[in-house]
Amino acid sequence: MMPNVVRGDRMSGLLTYLTGPGRSNEHTEPHLVAGDPALLAWHDDAELGRDAALSIARHLDRPRTAYGVEVKGGHVWHCSLSLRADEGQLTDEQWKAIADDFIKAMEFDDNDGTKAPCRWVAVRHGVSTNGNDHVHIAVNLVREDGTKASIHNDFHRAQVAARALEVKYGLEELESSKADRSTRGYDPAEREAQARGRARAKYERARADQPSTTPAWELLDGNDRQARIASEMRADQPRYLLALKVRGCATASGDEAEFVRRMRRAGLLVRPRFADGRTDVITGYSVAERPEAGERPIWYGGGHLGRDLTLPRLRDGWPDTPTGATDAAAEWAAAKRGRRVVAPGAEAQEPDPELWSRRNDELRELVDRMRSVPVDDRDTWATVARQTAGAFAAWSNATEETPGDLAAASEALSRSAQTYGRTVRPEKAGTVAISGAAMLLASAMRGGQGTVAQAAMIRQLLRLTQAVYEASVAAGQARQARLLAEDVRARLTRVRDALPTSAPAGAVATAERTTTLDPEAQAMLDRLRAGQALPVTEAGSPVPNHIEPARPRETTGPGADRGPER
Repeated sequence: MMPNVVRGDRMSGLLTYLTGPGRSNEHTEPHLVAGDPALLAWHDDAELGRDAALSIARHLDRPRTAYGVEVKGGHVWHCSLSLRADEGQLTDEQWKAIADDFIKAMEFDDNDGTKAPCRWVAVRHGVSTNGNDHVHIAVNLVREDGTKASIHNDFHRAQVAARALEVKYGLEELESSKADRSTRGYDPAEREAQARGRARAKYERARADQPSTTPAWELLDGNDRQARIASEMRADQPRYLLALKVRGCATASGDEAEFVRRMRRAGLLVRPRFADGRTDVITGYSVAERPEAGERPIWYGGGHLGRDLTLPRLRDGWPDTPTGATDAAAEWAAAKRGRRVVAPGAEAQEPDPELWSRRNDELRELVDRMRSVPVDDRDTWATVARQTAGAFAAWSNATEETPGDLAAASEALSRSAQTYGRTVRPEKAGTVAISGAAMLLASAMRGGQGTVAQAAMIRQLLRLTQAVYEASVAAGQARQARLLAEDVRARLTRVRDALPTSAPAGAVATAERTTTLDPEAQAMLDRLRAGQALPVTEAGSPVPNHIEPARPRETTGPGADRGPER
């Protein structure tokens, strides 16, 4: 279950949107599933309209308007709790229990009678456009006595509460929190902004060859503009394609200077980030696809492409020498100024045909050695996954005109490498042979022994993928293990079968689900479970609590300032 928290200051605008048709007419039968007792007594589970939404908004806003309290950043706290599409749908009763527990976990309730409660409501209006069942929770951060609810660290607290609720209600657990890893998703606004830029540039290019009476982009009808933008929405986003190219170039490179040259050979625009006041110390980088005429390049930093693609982590795979640092700084400077490469290296040469056999033997030895690595050695397996993903990315960049099975396999494996902290260096983990294989696969179209040697190479890479899968199973990462076992294995098998020789397919085990929470989430789960043992109390009053702000003459003196609660 994923929580998404936002802040605002217009309760009526939020409720009107939640009960309206939605951006794509995806809102169906909006109705209440939970809220404060007085609100539920006046509004049942009937379908809500605009008038009902405004009435609910006035009820929720009453404490803030009565006391005239202003909350920095907005008094409207909005959170959507969403399930994966393949989890199906919950009942209204289940969502009500989840919403009640979530409000308690976030301490927006009366805190066992020690504070005045916040007014809140939970609205359900069907599944999202992607098929995700979800519920929206709106909270007024001004409590019924005029004090402000604490939202300190609310993003983290919402994630912790979600982990506890997953266990309590038997929902699918978020594996990335247990594995200390995460991947960056795609914001719909990001996709729309990129599509808008492409549509506008394409329209302006076509307009240059048409009569002068053709209207400018800003003067087009809104529906016409939206239709052009929708036609530019692509399945493969620029960030995904950039990550594929950068990951392949990094793994195939023997040092940092070669990494810069390989990215430029792949057609990328490269821009280094220098340390303050220095031109010879590079602390980061950003890349962009070369734009078409009229378009602007879309730049992404390494960390925005993937947690394993930041420059400090990439440097873990390269030798650290003074000469190497000097050569890299020269290549970065040449890339920034658009000059030719300083000194072409191994990336411009055809590899020795004997290297294919040698690298294949090294990979075989590596796979055998991986059997002795404990499955709970998360850092080492993350390094193996990162380099294997890089090898597939390098192969995809060299052989696939459009990203296909190899690219998808690389992206799936890279998820096991997106850790929050830095992992074991490849040299220490003994996985340098994978980088050598990536270098050969990156030259698959320019030299080597052709598809026969590639077929022998993929046999070992399949075995490495199987080893990463087994580590995912042992770590309780059922979804990631299922992705590797089903999707990735099928894709790599298709690639293998298309080559001259075949490789035996290994057995695929079934992942078992385990439940292990961090101490903070476990403490919150224990608190929620403890509430089940409390005696049943009477239902809340249908009459809203009377809110009477103090008279002006009573607000003077100590204690009159209703600042954030201590």
